[in-house]
Amino acid sequence: MANTTSNTYIFGKNFSVDEIIEEAYERCGVQSVSGYQLKAARRSLNILFQEWGNRGLHYWEVANNSFTLVNNQSVYTMYRSTADGTSDATAVYGAADILEASYRNASNIDAPLTKIDRSTYQAFSNKTATGQPTQYWVQRFIDKVNITLYLTPGSSQVGHTINYYYVKRIQDVGAYTNAADLPYRFIPAMISGLAFMLAQKYAIERTQQLKLLYEDELARALKEDGSPTSAYITPASYYPTAS
Repeated sequence: MANTTSNTYIFGKNFSVDEIIEEAYERCGVQSVSGYQLKAARRSLNILFQEWGNRGLHYWEVANNSFTLVNNQSVYTMYRSTADGTSDATAVYGAADILEASYRNASNIDAPLTKIDRSTYQAFSNKTATGQPTQYWVQRFIDKVNITLYLTPGSSQVGHTINYYYVKRIQDVGAYTNAADLPYRFIPAMISGLAFMLAQKYAIERTQQLKLLYEDELARALKEDGSPTSAYITPASYYPTAS
């Protein structure tokens, strides 16, 4: 007779922030948390996600979108949130970077664009020259990401689009009843990372042990997640050695 099982696969979906915090505190040997400890842990979890962004650990957030070209407009903007402004690309907010882009004409034929750096763009003598864009430069601000095209679209490119892949920021933790914005395979690394951060405040004697466990869990998640992913969108990661 077969074992009786749940026939569900939604643990990660229903694993709420307060349960994440509770599990992390338990690893620190801290029980029955409330009030300021909950607030501090939620803040630490948001900081952990920012640290993952610095490592490049958000490639499950890669998405595809496009924006329509406007005559004599070379700069197009995607804002952090609707409170910061209205993005040129419909409903695109929270972008961290543009990975690759292509020019799409009226016949839906794509021509890849070359991503360049600021120095290369600065070296162009005539930045207002118009025509079909062939290159783009990404400028990242606190509240927005700008894409600057070269050449500047002219009247012949009006209505054509730039199709692009971009990486989004990991969403903020938000309410305690929310789930975290990450795949199930990163849940162990998230718990271990939060426990390590909390140990620095509440269980100093466990810090080194939890740090090693965190880096081990993170390395396993990256190994599992990174193998089928394009090398172009899998950033290099940094694992500090134990000290």
